[in-house]
Amino acid sequence: MLGAHFMAAMLLLLTSLCAVANGFPFRTPLDLDVTPRVTVLSSGLEGYRRFESSAVNYSTMLLEADSERLYVGARGAVFALNASDISASSALTIEWEASTEQKLQCVLKGKDNKTECFNHIRLLQRFNSTHLYMCGTHAYMPLCAYVDEKRFVMSSQPEEGKDKCPYGPTTGFTALIIDQQIYTASRYDFWSFPDIRRNAPSPALKTENAPTRWLNEADFVGSALVRESLGSSDGDDDKIYFFFTEKSQEQSTTYSHSRVARVARICKGDRGGHLTLQKRWTSFLKTRLTCSLPEYDFHFNMLRSVFVMHGLAPQDTLFYGIFGLEWKNVKASAVCRFALSEVQEAFRGPYMESQDPGSTWKEYVGKIPEPRPGTCITGKLRAKGMNVSTSLPDEVLDFVRRHPLMSHQVQPADRRPLLFRRTTDYTHMAATVVQGVDEQMYHVLYMGTDEGWLHKAVDIKGQLHIIEELQLFEEPEPVTNVLLSTERTSVYVSSPSGVVQLPLSNCERYTSCYDCIFSRDPHCGWSGAECVDVVTQSKRSSLIQDIQHGRTGCENTGYDVVQRSRSVRVGDDVLLQCELNSNLATPSWTLNGSEVQGYDLNSGFRTGTDGLLIIEARQDQSGLYTCHAVENDIKVAIVTYNVTISPDLPRPPPGERTGTFIATVPSTEHPSSDGAQSLHLLSPKNMEAMYLSLITVLGGLCVVLTVVLAYVGFCLRADQRGKYSLRAAAAAHPSSKRSSRCRKQHRNSAHMELKTVSSHCNGVCNGVSKLHNGDTQDGGFLQIVPGEAQTLASNDPPPPAPPLPPTPQHTSPECDFPNGLSATLPSVLRRMNGNSYVLLRQSDSENTSPLSHCFSEELNRILEKRKHTQLLPRPDESSV
Repeated sequence: MLGAHFMAAMLLLLTSLCAVANGFPFRTPLDLDVTPRVTVLSSGLEGYRRFESSAVNYSTMLLEADSERLYVGARGAVFALNASDISASSALTIEWEASTEQKLQCVLKGKDNKTECFNHIRLLQRFNSTHLYMCGTHAYMPLCAYVDEKRFVMSSQPEEGKDKCPYGPTTGFTALIIDQQIYTASRYDFWSFPDIRRNAPSPALKTENAPTRWLNEADFVGSALVRESLGSSDGDDDKIYFFFTEKSQEQSTTYSHSRVARVARICKGDRGGHLTLQKRWTSFLKTRLTCSLPEYDFHFNMLRSVFVMHGLAPQDTLFYGIFGLEWKNVKASAVCRFALSEVQEAFRGPYMESQDPGSTWKEYVGKIPEPRPGTCITGKLRAKGMNVSTSLPDEVLDFVRRHPLMSHQVQPADRRPLLFRRTTDYTHMAATVVQGVDEQMYHVLYMGTDEGWLHKAVDIKGQLHIIEELQLFEEPEPVTNVLLSTERTSVYVSSPSGVVQLPLSNCERYTSCYDCIFSRDPHCGWSGAECVDVVTQSKRSSLIQDIQHGRTGCENTGYDVVQRSRSVRVGDDVLLQCELNSNLATPSWTLNGSEVQGYDLNSGFRTGTDGLLIIEARQDQSGLYTCHAVENDIKVAIVTYNVTISPDLPRPPPGERTGTFIATVPSTEHPSSDGAQSLHLLSPKNMEAMYLSLITVLGGLCVVLTVVLAYVGFCLRADQRGKYSLRAAAAAHPSSKRSSRCRKQHRNSAHMELKTVSSHCNGVCNGVSKLHNGDTQDGGFLQIVPGEAQTLASNDPPPPAPPLPPTPQHTSPECDFPNGLSATLPSVLRRMNGNSYVLLRQSDSENTSPLSHCFSEELNRILEKRKHTQLLPRPDESSV
């Protein structure tokens, strides 16, 4: 049995090691798992501005193209900031907190009085030319109010908001105010189903719940208006698209997931049905958004954020989405791009149907009524007298009620994700279009993470190149919103603690031509003397930029190379440092123009990301060392070292370094010194032996640990949970009177349950074992195996256990001892972590029968005494 457990444990260990080696649970697609080229910490940010106040949870932002204000909604307050500089002291504030009585009622509902029972602003948008409209959770009793933009004050008393705003601060929610009509999507209270609603003006519409529920535990992340009526040849209507994740309804033969990403649409001019679908949408349809890598078995089903990139025409609209995995304990993100034309094509495809509530949905193959269910009112329908949705036939509306789901899924425009990050959880994103020097239009994305970083990336031929990652906050906190302003050339990022403003680009960070073009930033170009912002330049034709490949254009430009000199003694170790600014660059060293091989143990060199180490320098290693940064197959010299190695240089005093980038140690010419011994130990052969020894020791430890774990698991499986078991190798002697009662009760049992010492004599009686002439016979000791017991509550640490007394070598008929126990029957009552137990030892010889009576008498005396004065306060029932 133990051998089987050992083999199973070894197999599990090998499986784990193989899984770690292969990146379990992922096999990373190397071409998509992109590394940010440049990492900038918060201390190195340029143009950094921040706004913060006594409020927290800054989650809602509103910025309009022609506005000079950035509106920010937080917990209990709304702010109007200067969009050019949010840190300016000209911020306006509307304080809007829930009353004490309302907070008390929220607590009585079982909500958290530290996070939920406040007024979190969830909706903040423009209502008309003079007013804004905002809604807050108001301690789980939502309210809404109008805001006078000019004076920045509430222009009216708050109104009921339970149909427009979710109750909680973290409930999925999205909202749009279009032509003074309020469209919202959320789960509006704890008991209700998710819903898409139009609240004003009349008629108010919502989604259907019976007999077919249109939304199944939906969690909304975004919405967008696409004005498809512009330039429409058939008089089509504008559409509103909603993005969310919901519980899956489809049946799939390839793979199954409990939740899937969706896009749904409704027509802006929808007025509901006349008899069927009264006050319900007549144009609601939904379909699935897929973002996956089937060849790697990656299926990103959780939609986290969406950004709509409007094109010159409605058909050019793109949807960028951030997707995550369904596993909550695994960090991973993917970015997929969808074309509006493919979304529209899916809504023109076949429908899905479910025969019974709760059954799996399958593709509908029956007859489709006319006009096509779920379409908007068009010019053709108007010509037939159907000017509004209330004119649609009941047959069409009944079909819409039962068939809200489409069969065709929407695939990414590039048929694969633009980006995959295994160690990052993106939370929100925004994008803009930048025209490069090559006259092409590039999409630049700004993506916030759950740890407070901002990644700037450019879309190049269907794949994202991360230009830089910026640390926005010293302490990790999630990004809650991202907004861009091309007019202010700024990106605004909100978080629980405040709002940050940064420039869209920082081209001054790149100090050479190669550094500028390697960045592949559409905002930046090399002017011949510096890296400048392309948008600010009137003559772009003279700028150097290579977004497509990031490697050409700087062949004839000069650049500065740092030059240093080093003089060292023969036998010294020398470190030549080389700092690379790019995470994508790798160092390459040359000596007098020839490449240095620093991987062979006997080469005398060691190369790493921090520099080149010359080991036990020799005179023939003198020369000009050059460190190159290799990026995009281009080698760029960074620093040169003119190294002179001589045997007769004066030795520096102990502890003094020969230079900033050189680490020297005493030569091996003096074996009596500690430094010489250290260098001898660091010789290539000794280092190799040390590595092999270390690997051997670690492997042995893994094997030992595996065996121990297997043995412990085998032993624990044999014991009963919550009991103490007693194992006896041999029963008591048949002629011994002192154990006859015990043998009668447990003659054929090797395991028994021990009760507490104070109340069960039989349990203690079973603790007697053999002792003959002071020597323990084989198997004469009974083993007490601890199980589980509650510990006694005490703030004082438990006293150390006293040592066991020595085994007596002779017996005496005397029973008169101060502690009431015979010296030949030593008993030790111990208390360890609240558990008490008694260790009893007794002679087995019949000639010592007087001691048997002494033991019985003294034991009875102890137990009688414990009725009045217990040795331990309330010993546990599970203690022995």
